[in-house]
Amino acid sequence: MQICVVGIGYVGLVTAACLAEAGNNVVCVDNDSEKIARLKDGVIPIYEAGLTEMVKRNEKLGRLHFTTDLKYGIDDSLIIFLAVGTPSAQDGSADISAILSVAADIAKNLSDYRIIATKSTVPVGTHKKVTETIKSKTQTPFDYVSNPEFLKEGAAIEDFMRPDRIIIGTTNPEVQKIMKQLYSPFMRKRSRILFMDPASAEMTKYAANTMLATKISFMNEISALCEKLGADIERVRWGLGSDSRIGSAFLFPGVGFGGSCFPKDIRALIHAGSVNGVEMTIAKSVQQVNINQQGRFAKRITDYFAGREDQTILAVWGLAFKAKTDDVRESPAIYCIKKFLDCRMKIRAYDPEAASAATTALEGKIETFQNGYDALENADALVILTDWQEFRNPDFEVIAAKLKKPVIFDGRNLYEPDVVKQAGIEYYSIGRAPV
Repeated sequence: MQICVVGIGYVGLVTAACLAEAGNNVVCVDNDSEKIARLKDGVIPIYEAGLTEMVKRNEKLGRLHFTTDLKYGIDDSLIIFLAVGTPSAQDGSADISAILSVAADIAKNLSDYRIIATKSTVPVGTHKKVTETIKSKTQTPFDYVSNPEFLKEGAAIEDFMRPDRIIIGTTNPEVQKIMKQLYSPFMRKRSRILFMDPASAEMTKYAANTMLATKISFMNEISALCEKLGADIERVRWGLGSDSRIGSAFLFPGVGFGGSCFPKDIRALIHAGSVNGVEMTIAKSVQQVNINQQGRFAKRITDYFAGREDQTILAVWGLAFKAKTDDVRESPAIYCIKKFLDCRMKIRAYDPEAASAATTALEGKIETFQNGYDALENADALVILTDWQEFRNPDFEVIAAKLKKPVIFDGRNLYEPDVVKQAGIEYYSIGRAPV
């Protein structure tokens, strides 16, 4: 099948690569000429496990193409995916101006029937605006599909190739058949395609992300109470997760959630409720708990060094908002480090992939290292802010020897307190008593 993907950011590039992997001919279009030039040279702008190899393989096989020419992209493509950004506006709403601009440009270049499918996360009702925009500029027939993505950064390839479900927002039976054919290679064991109207598809995306964020914030709020009452949040998590009605996913307490999806989508849902006269009480609480959790963890550390902040050096492991990505957008690590810097603390940081992006986000105010143990030299404490696999079983004797004072503040609950204590290290984690 001939496919065009417009907007080659995180979602667009993963979508294009995976569809090409399934045998489709995919043209990737982006107005960033520098990005397209780098992609043609094999330089992938984001870190995602397996993505570089998949892109290079399919480009070599002639199934994946990169261009800035929109007309070239859509001329022979039956399905045109929109995957451009929808950042938060100042009022918290999702800014869909880029979506509407691209829709208008597509309309001007349509010469035959096409299916326009939106992958971007967009407010409910966007399907009407896009449809109206295209109809206002062309008489060429087309169909619109809402096809939200459900990709976890760090596991996006796996999520696309073996999805939990695929949401197709269209009521046209013929379009449903075409979209089912497109996704059939990813449905080898069982069909997980759910057809619904476009508005419901758009709402499903926001509802899903807010529900997952709710589980995280709930556990983080419970963790604060556990610390006050002497309960162990990890034992509580096991107890909750064993209930089949609740499940174990997204029950891990930590320093808070971040990234390009949850914070932005919660803001957009709250805004949508506000303009439609519906108070989104739970979404607002989830948002506030997340802010509180990040601040609470940072304050624990600044309080520990109160009165000598300007003499304190912190070693930080983890800068990305989660493991297996170089994304620092709304990262709790960046939030906490800014608090440390405000207190005139010095930061020696390590992250396997996100050091460059974090340095930019923090205006060069941190020192980064190629090795986590090197960051410990002359530091007064180790602060863990991202759950990279390589942090899970470190050499505690080396950590204790390199730090000025052996103390760890673990924002991801990576370690068993007794193990850390045996190494002679003072240990503070989330929702558990310090040791």
